[in-house]
Amino acid sequence: MTKEQLFKRYQTYCVKNDEIGVSVDFSRICFTDEFMDKTRLKIQRALKFMAQLEKGDIANPSENRMVGHYWLRNPDIAPDRSIAAEISDTVNKVKQFAAKIHNGEILSSTGKPFKNLLVMGIGGSILGPQFVSNALGNPVSDKMKVYFIDNTDPDGYERILHLLDNQLDTTLCVVISKSGKTIETRNAMLEVENRFKSNNLPFAKHSVATTQMVEDKSDLFKKAKNEGWLEVFPMWDWVGGRTSETSAVGLLPAALQGFNIDRLLEGAMVCDEWTRSKEAKTNPAAMLALMWFYTGKGKGEKNMVILPYKDRLELFSRYLQQLVMESLGKEYNLAGRLVNQGITVYGNKGSTDQHAYIQQLRDGRNDFFVTFIEVLKDRDEEEFYVENDVTSGDYLTGFYLGTRQALIEKGRESITITLKQVCPCTVGALIALFERAVGLYAHLININAYDQPGVEAGKKAAAEIINLQKRITGFLTANPEKPFTVVEIAEGIVSAEEKSNGVKPEDLQENVYHICSHLSANKQRKIERTDSVILSATAFKYSEYII
Repeated sequence: MTKEQLFKRYQTYCVKNDEIGVSVDFSRICFTDEFMDKTRLKIQRALKFMAQLEKGDIANPSENRMVGHYWLRNPDIAPDRSIAAEISDTVNKVKQFAAKIHNGEILSSTGKPFKNLLVMGIGGSILGPQFVSNALGNPVSDKMKVYFIDNTDPDGYERILHLLDNQLDTTLCVVISKSGKTIETRNAMLEVENRFKSNNLPFAKHSVATTQMVEDKSDLFKKAKNEGWLEVFPMWDWVGGRTSETSAVGLLPAALQGFNIDRLLEGAMVCDEWTRSKEAKTNPAAMLALMWFYTGKGKGEKNMVILPYKDRLELFSRYLQQLVMESLGKEYNLAGRLVNQGITVYGNKGSTDQHAYIQQLRDGRNDFFVTFIEVLKDRDEEEFYVENDVTSGDYLTGFYLGTRQALIEKGRESITITLKQVCPCTVGALIALFERAVGLYAHLININAYDQPGVEAGKKAAAEIINLQKRITGFLTANPEKPFTVVEIAEGIVSAEEKSNGVKPEDLQENVYHICSHLSANKQRKIERTDSVILSATAFKYSEYII
């Protein structure tokens, strides 16, 4: 296409919302009017499904749940008054609690104001808060300095806790887990609690929980209630982790940092209204879903590359990896047919990527489409000119436009989302835009976007590994007299009854080897490794003298 043709497509296929300062340009996806005609009924059905979802229909059939994250920014559309009241009450509770922390009405156990915020979670409980914190944070004006723990890595714990070693007495902890059984978050909580105890500080008087507020559904709620934590905020079973940023999960950390959560909710609500349009060409979420369908032929054949030209939006690709990939990466469709669906998401930021993988995007495999995110406002401070009448921000725009042009010249397609500025309103709109696009696309390909059976399978497998480790350490501890090879350990931990039921020791050998190697690398675990050449001859023993 010529540049003149591209501009005409831009004028036709760019949708704008001046109220929230967001526009989305689809002109550089090379779809045709014929494609739009063929998919008109499919997208209309998807929009009707979304309308029913918002009314409270069971939209997550595998878990028999409603899907209600849209109600979070507009309680008036919730299916009953009790849910609407809970949502409004929670937002008010978040704002009131944050205000009490900021004005010193709630103090730490030592009588000092809270200055630091330590947020613990995993997946949807942390990716949203991290993204929003990075997008809106200002080290000069933020009410609290925030830290995140989002893994079960002991070294990761130490890195964060060393930063807080002399500041735990002014640190507020927020633990986020719907059930309280999420291992990564539980481990982080226990590690941090132990560090508080080591410093003679009562962890409960520095802690807040966001969880299901039902004792038989949440171990975290039970712990917080029994120990007298400062506060507990609700998570509801009709909100999934990856769509929870506009619930207390995301609003509490944001409010504690001092961000305007009313504006964030407003941006999401206005975007929701915008994306309810029944006309696909004026509905940016419907168009996003259709473009994903077009580029990947309804099978996810092309990857989604997220390129925000703004440092503040650097974490958006990580946030979208969960929202998109956990929602759409499904083995079976709703009819039970094997489909292996999904869209792979990756990205960093511009112009960094122009010195990284843009080379492949332009000249290598054409197995992707790009989503550029442009931000018009450069900075709040006075401009600095690096050349005559040229700023660093001008160069950033130049790199974005140049890369976009270089890609289309080679037939590489892209979408551009333009934000007037990065602020709570536009961040809320970005979140809402992609939440709805994911839901609409899922309907186009007939999958359930709101469950995650693969994640649950991984959790189950991890639990089995931990159980195997306990059996290994029990066997070696009970037999300290000599080293045992991997083969001997696997044979020794399987009972005769298990063997009769089909459990084969040889099937355990590789995991035995990896578990013992990990234990032996941590000398305090008292498992010693004997060097060897081949796997089966690698020997391990219990060694009391190793400390």
